[in-house]
Parts: sequence; structure tokens; C-alpha cells
Amino acid sequence: METVIPPSPPVLLPVAGSRASFPVRRVYCVGRNYAAHAREMGHDPDREPPFFFQKNADDLLPPGKDFPYPPRSSDVHHEVELVVALRSGGTDIPLEAALDHVYGYGVGIDFTRRDLQAEAKKAGKPWTAAKAFAHSAPISALVPATTIGHPVNGGIWLKVNGEMRQGGDLAQMIWSVPEIVAELSRLFTLAPGDVIMTGTPSGVGPVARGDLVTCGVDGVAVLTVQVV
Repeated sequence: METVIPPSPPVLLPVAGSRASFPVRRVYCVGRNYAAHAREMGHDPDREPPFFFQKNADDLLPPGKDFPYPPRSSDVHHEVELVVALRSGGTDIPLEAALDHVYGYGVGIDFTRRDLQAEAKKAGKPWTAAKAFAHSAPISALVPATTIGHPVNGGIWLKVNGEMRQGGDLAQMIWSVPEIVAELSRLFTLAPGDVIMTGTPSGVGPVARGDLVTCGVDGVAVLTVQVV
């Protein structure tokens, strides 16, 4: 089909142990999915329905790439997250079938322009400028669920220049992966290639140019990112 301008290239994530790549369609993010993080951000962590926001597919930063400190901000924070990649989708997915739609997992960082987010919250405006900026989501290579299964516990952590900043366990998620997939499918039609960032434990904090950020989900993946 002829197009009036060149189409954008697909966003592809590497798959561990494979020459094939995972094509990304959409990126969904879960807010305040760990109780301790909800408290540190000034919210009540009672188990209310989860809320979601989005990043753009081309905001993802493949492994091995530096994270360029973004403009219009002087307070960029790290948020380490378990990443879920879907191989299939649908609407109103039953909870008991949710994991059947998962292709694999990775670890990622939701970099956030915290100063812009605070301004948006105060004004009652969307968080788009704080969350969905270029390169804001570094992500590791994906690991198929056929290789590691579906993790329900295990350490999730982040270090800056070797200093531990964030530490938690997947078992501390308020909403589990199947619950997230099922609930998200009630709001959106999910599809192959969708990626879900599942929330961050407590300990979020700022990064600066020159910092080396290393993060991981035990038994899944480790990711190292240089801030430039």
C-alpha cells in the first residue's frame, strides 16, 4: 500500500536466546501497584481497582543503549518494574485464562520527570509529559514464559552506582499479573505485542548524568543503563 509519508519502523525488543525479536504494539503501565510505594507517594494503598496510563511504543529503550537525561526537567526518578509481554489478547479476558496470553517477561525502568508530574497533579492535568517522553522506558531482553514460567515471587531491585535504592518482592504486588491482564482487558482490547509495566516498589529517587543504573528481577533478567 502506498503511503503519503514513509511509515515508522516497528519497535522491536530482543528475545533472550533467540535471533527473533518481539514487535511492540502498545505500552500500558500500572500505577501504585506496591503498597509501600503508594505510601511514599502519599496515597492510601487499599486494594482499589488499578489505574493505568500509557507510554508510546517508541519510548522504549532497548538494552545496551544509554538513557539521555530529558529536557525540561531537573528531577528525573527511577522506577524499576516487572515487564509483561503479550502473545495474544482480547476483551474481557477471564482471570483463569489471563496467563495464557503472556509471551514472556523482562525488567524495565519507568523513568519519570517527577517535577513535571508534581505540577500536573497539582493542576489536575494528565501525566503525559512526565511519563511518555523519548527513551523513558529502558527494557531488558524478554525471556519467554516457556523458559522461566510465570514468576509470582522473587526479588525486584535497583541500584544506582552500586548503591541499593529499590528493593522488594513480586509477591508484594497489590494486583498480580493475571489480575492486571484481566482488568486491563475490560478497559482496552488487548492484542499481540502489547507490553505491560506492572508497577514499582518503594525507594524511587533521582538520577543524574553520569549515573550507572543496574536493576533486575531475580530469575528473570538484569538491565544496566548509563545516564548521559
